Amino acid sequence: MTESIPPAHPAAASDESAGTPGGKGKQTPLDQMGGTTGLVYMALPVVAFVVANSAFGLTAAIGTAIGVGVAISVLRLVRKEPLQPALSGLFGVAVAAFVSWKTGSAKGFFLTGIWSNFALGLLFLLSVLVRRPLAGVVWGALNGTGTAWLKDKLSRRYYDIATLTLVGVFAVRFAVWQWLYDEDRTGWLAVAKIAMGYPLLALALLVVMWAGRRSGKRLKALAGAAQPTGAARPAAATHPAGSARPAGRF
Repeated sequence: MTESIPPAHPAAASDESAGTPGGKGKQTPLDQMGGTTGLVYMALPVVAFVVANSAFGLTAAIGTAIGVGVAISVLRLVRKEPLQPALSGLFGVAVAAFVSWKTGSAKGFFLTGIWSNFALGLLFLLSVLVRRPLAGVVWGALNGTGTAWLKDKLSRRYYDIATLTLVGVFAVRFAVWQWLYDEDRTGWLAVAKIAMGYPLLALALLVVMWAGRRSGKRLKALAGAAQPTGAARPAAATHPAGSARPAGRF
């Protein structure tokens, strides 16, 4: 007689992927933004704009920045890499170039980035004040966990911390970039945009990931504690070899 071996509990296999969107394993913030290649792609149009503006003037700089953005998109298409980051970057470069052309100033290239950080910082701060921290809303949407964390005070506190971290990133960017803009430091503005772009965002995303994992573990623990313990299943009667059978059985 062979004994049946109970299957492994499915929760044990999913613990490692619970904290990452889609359950596809752990990814660092740098990986999610395209790795070091993504950082280079983000920096190239900005560097090209500043160099071309110094050498050939504003009109050439606008054309160069857009050309580099298009070239990056084509390269990613040829290499079968995800196109969304490249297209988003190309759109941002096009908008920045348009503003620079309308203002007739090279520093106008950075104006949309300055005020978009101001708007994002204000939006994320308001979300904390109304007790709907956006870091948790976005993480829940990407991770497929929804908004169940809103009912748990401690989970909401985790996401408050993550959201306020992002507010800090947006505020620091706005303060530094706006000061350089007012001082007409176009070259240093480009350096600050690159240095305070993805690197600062990656640090903030580490806090968001921490909040998501802490909240996920807590919600699992609460769900397990709320489940009623089922009655134990009666063990099947076994009869060792050689033992007498009950009366009336043949």
